[in-house]
Amino acid sequence: MIKDIFNQYEDKMKKAMEALRKELSTLRAGRATPALLEKVMVDYYGTPTAVNQVANVSVPEPRTIVIQPWEKTMVPAIEKAIMKSDLGMNPNSDGAIIRLNIPQLTQERRQELVKQVHKKSEESRVTVRNLRRDANDAVKKLEKDKLISEDEAKKGQEDIQKLTDKYIKEVDAVMAAKEKEIMEV
Repeated sequence: MIKDIFNQYEDKMKKAMEALRKELSTLRAGRATPALLEKVMVDYYGTPTAVNQVANVSVPEPRTIVIQPWEKTMVPAIEKAIMKSDLGMNPNSDGAIIRLNIPQLTQERRQELVKQVHKKSEESRVTVRNLRRDANDAVKKLEKDKLISEDEAKKGQEDIQKLTDKYIKEVDAVMAAKEKEIMEV
C-alpha cells in the first residue's frame, strides 16, 4: 500500500520536473532553438495553432531561426504572431521564408531571465513539497485506518522525504544549468 502511494507521488514529481524543464526551454538564452516558438500561436483559418504546426522550424546557425511555412499565405500571419509575442524579435521575410535573428542579450535582460528561472524553479519546489504533504497525508490515513503499523507509516514518510529531497536537488540542478546557460556570453 505504501509502495503504491510512493510510486504514485514519484510519478507526479517526475511530471513536475518535466514541466519545469519544458517551461525553462522556452526562455531565450541568447541561443537559437525551435523551443522558443512553442508558445507563439498563429491564427490558422480561425484556430490558434503553434507555429511548428504550420511551418518547418530550423536552426541553421546559433543565432538564427528559419521558419518555412507550408503555405505561403501563412507568412504574414506568422510574422504578426511573432511580433505580438513576448520574444521581442522582429522577423525578416522574403515572402516565402521568415528569418529570426537572435540578438545578444544585455546584462540587464540576462538578470531578468535569471529571476524568471528562479521564480519558475521555486514554483516547482512548492509543487514538490505539496506532493510530499499529500503523500504523507495518504500514509497517515492508512495508519489511522489501521491498515498499516506505526513503524510502516514512519518508514513510508522517511522514504517520501528522501524522494522529495531528490527532486528538490534536481530542481536546483536544472535551475543552475539554465542560469549558467543564460549568463554565458
